[in-house]
Amino acid sequence: MARSTPARGTADADRVALGARLRQARRAAGLTLREVAGALSVSAGTWSAVENGRTRITDDRIAAAAALLRTRPEDLVESPARPGSGWRDFPPLELDPPLAGALEAFVELGYHGAGVRDIAQRAGLSVPGVYHHWASKQDLLVALLDLAVADLLVRARAARAEGDGPVERFTRLVECLVLFHTHRRDLGFIGASEMRSLEGESRARITAARQEVQRMVDDEVAEGCRRGLMGTPLPHEAARAVVTMCAALPQWWSPEGPSSPEAVAREYVDFALDVVRSGRSR
Repeated sequence: MARSTPARGTADADRVALGARLRQARRAAGLTLREVAGALSVSAGTWSAVENGRTRITDDRIAAAAALLRTRPEDLVESPARPGSGWRDFPPLELDPPLAGALEAFVELGYHGAGVRDIAQRAGLSVPGVYHHWASKQDLLVALLDLAVADLLVRARAARAEGDGPVERFTRLVECLVLFHTHRRDLGFIGASEMRSLEGESRARITAARQEVQRMVDDEVAEGCRRGLMGTPLPHEAARAVVTMCAALPQWWSPEGPSSPEAVAREYVDFALDVVRSGRSR
């Protein structure tokens, strides 16, 4: 096991995403943190640090964890966006029944309004069947928000990398945010509405990952203003307004409505460019 190092930038986000996938796989396998740590010959504290993205894990340990958790190493290492499919591609979201039931219940009833019985009914399971793999309703919420932020992070980094110059990188990020909050509408909805329901370390960790996406937009607007390509006198506030505008889409957009995600993305890119007062030049 590699020693813990200070979490910075992309490396930190990658560790958080990997830890979230390891935690979800462990729970799906019905194992406790201590059981996994013992089987892998590490301390429970070390494995907790891995699952929370605070320390790195070697390839050999990933392979051992995959065998123990009855999954493939590549499924642990790869992001939910499945690199190679493109950040604009959104294959059907595959969730185990308790997570799918929790997502449906949280969207319909809210986290505090949904009980484990509501989740079990939507998952086609008994209440003990849900508790067999998930210790609490809070664990289900954490897993869903971990999944959402890991998916969004990898897409946002890929979208930003495509751009040439701050204006183009900014428009790619806005397009990415819009596509995520429409194609992944339910995850985006609970991401906006249920962060307040997270407890303790999970709230701090997921908030930090969400802030990385905001910083990407902040940095491109600041650079655009520095180079005279954007004219807003309030770059920080403008960047916040753009991200908030995109994150609010799940509150009103519907797949049954007249506008496709792609059409909304084109409209919102124009709105965002107006907010930062860009002349559209690259």
